[in-house]
Parts: sequence; C-alpha cells; structure tokens
Amino acid sequence: MRCVIARYPFDLEKSEVENKMAGVRPEDLTGACVTIGRKVFPVKQVGEIITRQDRRDFTAFEVTRALTRLGFTCHATPPGATTLSS
Repeated sequence: MRCVIARYPFDLEKSEVENKMAGVRPEDLTGACVTIGRKVFPVKQVGEIITRQDRRDFTAFEVTRALTRLGFTCHATPPGATTLSS
C-alpha cells in the first residue's frame, strides 16, 4: 500500500513492517503507540525503522495513519495507561 510519510511515498506491506520490527526491543511508551504482533511500540520508533528517516522529519500522526491503513491497532496513549481525573 502506498503511504506518504514526511512528503515521501513508501510502498509498505503489513508483513514487511512485521519483519522489520521482529527482534526490535520497544522503547518506553510515552505517547502514540502501535501493537505489532504481541509488542507495543511507540509510533515514532516504528516510523524511524520502516522509513529510515530521522524522527524529527515526520509526525506521529503520519505514521499512525499509515499503520492504521495497513491494519495495525494504534493507540493515542499506551494501553493500560491511567488518566488522572479531577
């Protein structure tokens, strides 16, 4: 599927993303994240690996949109994160 991230077109497939992320250790979750297999990754970490671009070159929204179109489950906050209510 053709996805545009940081103004560059990428032809991505779900299996390709899964293969690239296999064996990668997820970083600490602080914001938007995606479930790939049984692991939860920050979307910026995934975007950096699949595009080989610096994280500052794209937004979390761009990567989230592309990963959602590929069929991955994306989260605005880490699963299980609690929110404080006043």
